[in-house]
Amino acid sequence: MVKSVKSLLSCFIAVFCLSMTTQLLAVDASSLVNIAGQQRMLSQKIVKAYFFQGERIRTRKARKQVKESIALFYKNHQTLLLEISDPTIKQLLDFIGISIDELEGITQQKYSQKNAARMLALSESLLEVSHSIVEKVEATLGLQKVIIVGEAGRQRMLSQRIAKYYIAYQAGFKDPEIIAQLNEAVKQFEVAQKRLMNSPENTPEITRELERVQGLWVVVRAFFLNIEKGGLPVTVFSTCDSILKHMNKITMLYVARG
Repeated sequence: MVKSVKSLLSCFIAVFCLSMTTQLLAVDASSLVNIAGQQRMLSQKIVKAYFFQGERIRTRKARKQVKESIALFYKNHQTLLLEISDPTIKQLLDFIGISIDELEGITQQKYSQKNAARMLALSESLLEVSHSIVEKVEATLGLQKVIIVGEAGRQRMLSQRIAKYYIAYQAGFKDPEIIAQLNEAVKQFEVAQKRLMNSPENTPEITRELERVQGLWVVVRAFFLNIEKGGLPVTVFSTCDSILKHMNKITMLYVARG
């Protein structure tokens, strides 16, 4: 009888511990996806701010964004190096380490079309690899709740990617590919926004924040779709940063629900 009770108690403890481990993993997983996703956004924000600084638009704030975003990128990078043991992801992180060093080096130099072109190229490769890391982390964890953290976090990136292409065009990069990439980013943002608005994971607070994002989006959407007309770069800068702020709050609310 005593042996049976002990066996039952052992099973109960094992199940309880497994449940607690799973719960902790979900919290840690959401945070990890958030950090990895934040790197995507920073790869675009740094270059966006670099262009605004180079074009002497919101110069002081843009310069501050470049400096602070690079510092945060390095901090997040160290966290990912410590928390991730997968060898494939480690290789991708090594590539990112080299690329961010090069990108930081360019920000120390005088602004020029040549340096700006290099920054655009680096932002694309950093984004591609950072996004791959997010996807691999999500696939490894296989939890639905981290998927929505990744999608909300991607909206942060798109807000800065759109602003980056907008100011790059105004800075003289009028290649049709710039317009095509901008239009694609706008489309991706709107599709994801609709999915997030309809998510069963939403709390009333998350819904309110998403509605605020939608209100801001209405303000600037026409500027992006008529990029050839140009103008109002200060409005684009401030509004896209406001969207980023709200999407970051939304992402963290999803993380908290993890």
